[in-house]
Amino acid sequence: MPFSNERSELIGAFLSYVLLSLSIFITYLLSLALYRLTFHPLARYPGPFLAKITDWYSVYHAWKGDRHLEFWRCHEKYGPVVRFGPSSLSINTNTALKTIYGHKSNVKKSQFYTVFPPTKDTFNTHSSIDKASHARKRRVLSHAFSDNALKSMEKYILANVRTFCSTLGPKPKSSTRESGGQAKWSVAQNMADWCNYLTFDVMGDLCFGKAFEMLEHHENRHVINLIGSAAHMHLILGSNPLIKKLGLNKILFRKIYSKRMEYMAYSKAQAAERTKIGLDTDRKDFFYYLLNSRDPETGKGFTTPELWGESNLLIIAGSDTTSTALASAFFYLVHNPSALDKLSEEIRSTFLDVEEISSGPTLNSCTYLRAVIDEAMRLSPPVGGILPREVLPGGLEIDGLFIPEGIIVGTPHYALHHNPTYYPDPFSFRPERWLVGGSPDNTQEAVELAQSAFCPFSTGPRGCIGKGLAYVELMTTLARVVYLYDLRLAEGISVGEGNPMLEWGRHRKGEYQLMDSFTSMKDGPYVQFRENGY
Repeated sequence: MPFSNERSELIGAFLSYVLLSLSIFITYLLSLALYRLTFHPLARYPGPFLAKITDWYSVYHAWKGDRHLEFWRCHEKYGPVVRFGPSSLSINTNTALKTIYGHKSNVKKSQFYTVFPPTKDTFNTHSSIDKASHARKRRVLSHAFSDNALKSMEKYILANVRTFCSTLGPKPKSSTRESGGQAKWSVAQNMADWCNYLTFDVMGDLCFGKAFEMLEHHENRHVINLIGSAAHMHLILGSNPLIKKLGLNKILFRKIYSKRMEYMAYSKAQAAERTKIGLDTDRKDFFYYLLNSRDPETGKGFTTPELWGESNLLIIAGSDTTSTALASAFFYLVHNPSALDKLSEEIRSTFLDVEEISSGPTLNSCTYLRAVIDEAMRLSPPVGGILPREVLPGGLEIDGLFIPEGIIVGTPHYALHHNPTYYPDPFSFRPERWLVGGSPDNTQEAVELAQSAFCPFSTGPRGCIGKGLAYVELMTTLARVVYLYDLRLAEGISVGEGNPMLEWGRHRKGEYQLMDSFTSMKDGPYVQFRENGY
């Protein structure tokens, strides 16, 4: 029996080793938790108990899709400064927004952004942490977003907007009138879908020099879900980058990971196809400028991996965020008929023909149109969470608080946009709040205060380079639709609305509900259209 005894001794030794290792690991975790709760530089700041101990708290809400709401709930409970991670602070003030994201702020992008690139050499303008690298990429990319470049591409925007408008109305043409001559209402249209198709088609034209034709055909529409999954995976991994380092994303979030990889392959194929064409094209799309441009300081353009990285960014940032802003505008207009009537009056009294509606001084004079769009983005910002920044050596003072090196800080967009300090009655759709004299309370000071906390495109040197393009697309599309059609909420369909039976933060019927996936996923509203004038 000596063999049996030796085997028993080996098993006993192994079990002892496992128990010892487990004891050491548990002791380490308890010690780490104790340190983070009592001796950590952020120990004095309030926040959820689990959030003080582990970043898995944020991972959970990122996976759940309510991280933007959780920031708001925490600020409602704990005040303007919340510890949302062991080394992370959320600060819900307009002064923090300026301090953290301003041009001279002593911060850099956090490790959150290291999870975005599919490979180590595909960092893009959005995910570059190094400031010098970002500045070089931004200088090159700025050529594609210059006023002249955007003006030359406006005809492609308008072509897609025309298709979008024609798709919304009643069909077929011969049956657009009731028997008494009154115009018919269209079938209920899911505006989340149609806004996705429009903005993706526009981005295909502007970025890759070809239309994806989602508005007219079904073949490419599956890519919308791939984009959503890619952004969702980025948010989950960014909330705790260790997940990607250990490869846990392939196990814990297998379905989302799989779709993210499908999207990466798709975007790579689009970049490769367009790169083959090179400069031999009569269309000066974004890739034309990316291929042709050189950084004036270094003389360098983008490498092939960098082109792929920028295509990832352009597809998501150029389509997903704009579609959310547009769908939100439709939601709030059909839920607030008086605002819709006021906008219709402004557009129809300003333009005599739909083809007059294009970017320029006349469209920009439609101040209520711009106010509607801004109010929709305030209530339902396309990027509702935090854009995290890491404090650099020397620390940073925010609202009188000294924040040491290495701490992650940020201002949550959704929470800030619903802070009553800057937005009285913050959950009401009131475009007038953006217009001086729009109501008795709308003084110059009140409008300036609202603008000081408004950040749907972020702000500072890392602010969205496509802001101008987004406003052109949003204003042109919404104005043309309102000029051509009367709109109404489809009866009996509440998709996109809040509900008292849902979690706190999703209980308001009149608020457009988004799923935080770093950008946003959405559904609804269902809207009907009728030709204007009947």
